[in-house]
Amino acid sequence: MHGDAAFSGEGVVMETFNLDDLPSYTTHGCIHVVVNNQVGFTTDPRFSRSSPYCTDAGRVVGCPIFHVNADDPEAVMHVCNVAAEWRKTFKKDVIIDLVCYRRHGHNELDEPMFTQPLMYQKIKQHPIALDKYKEHIISEGVADEQYVKEELTKYGQILEDAYENAQKVTYLRNRDWLDSPWDGFFKKRDPLKLVSTGIEEDKIKHIIEKFGSVPEGFHLHRGLERILKGRKQMLQENSVRWFL
Repeated sequence: MHGDAAFSGEGVVMETFNLDDLPSYTTHGCIHVVVNNQVGFTTDPRFSRSSPYCTDAGRVVGCPIFHVNADDPEAVMHVCNVAAEWRKTFKKDVIIDLVCYRRHGHNELDEPMFTQPLMYQKIKQHPIALDKYKEHIISEGVADEQYVKEELTKYGQILEDAYENAQKVTYLRNRDWLDSPWDGFFKKRDPLKLVSTGIEEDKIKHIIEKFGSVPEGFHLHRGLERILKGRKQMLQENSVRWFL
């Protein structure tokens, strides 16, 4: 599973492809699914790669690449079945380029309306894939509206039950999450004597002031304006947040 920007931008992808068919080393094929939301955090494709497609990295091993519209679930299923048959038959890699979009950003600083406003104006007006497919199967007579509603309710209940069960977890052994527990890592070491990594208060204030300022005459997006005000407020509260 990859993202579009990561697939074309991370060296480990190309390095791994070159291990694809080594004698006594092969995995006998891998199905790569690229969730292509056409933006790398805040970067447009034309600024993140030099090739037409994010999946062109796969050309180094000559594997088939299927580009499919994620708004068409049946086409996605068909492509996935073909990819699975290819891998099973030829023991070779295959790539599925799932062309889609990300409706929301990762966090308040990664708001796509800041960096891709025209694209996201269209996305906001675009119906979600579930609604489109629901209308499609009803119009085709595959299912009626009542059946679809019942199935959605069932699935919603599955999610609610899972959420409720997650709240009941009261004990977690951190050791279970470590492949190699660091026994004795803090033994014979006074944590108060660890090396200080702080910086002068004046430097912190200087950084916050610069991060919170806007060039004269620059018209700022309302969402960004709120974020910058929050940064200036840190000076008044004498606090520091992780984004610094």
